[in-house]
Amino acid sequence: DLTLGGLFPVHSRGPAGVPCGGVKKEKGIHRLEAMLYALDRVNGDPHVLPNLTLGARILDTCSRDTYALEQALSFVRSLLPPEGGEGTCPDGTPPRRPPPERLVGVIGASASSVSIMVANVLRLF
Repeated sequence: DLTLGGLFPVHSRGPAGVPCGGVKKEKGIHRLEAMLYALDRVNGDPHVLPNLTLGARILDTCSRDTYALEQALSFVRSLLPPEGGEGTCPDGTPPRRPPPERLVGVIGASASSVSIMVANVLRLF
């Protein structure tokens, strides 16, 4: 019913020209797993949010602020009209598209520089 976004440094910063490096277990994978565990607990208790299910859309920041900003923009792309307009089907009807994801918040990122950059963009939407 509702989706929470997550931005976690699953990978470390890559060398020059490569956005992502090796996997970060403690500060990346563990935080991602903690979010999923919390969502499982909330969704499994009918008294916490009755008749409501939380989902997640989790993206990797690769411990790089510019890469995290690109990832955060994907949270809002579904709200924007498609490039080239809506278009039409061969029979002249408008295309059927799934309803936009109901993203209600974003958890993360772990570094202040990344959080500030992402917050400034997401605040607009």
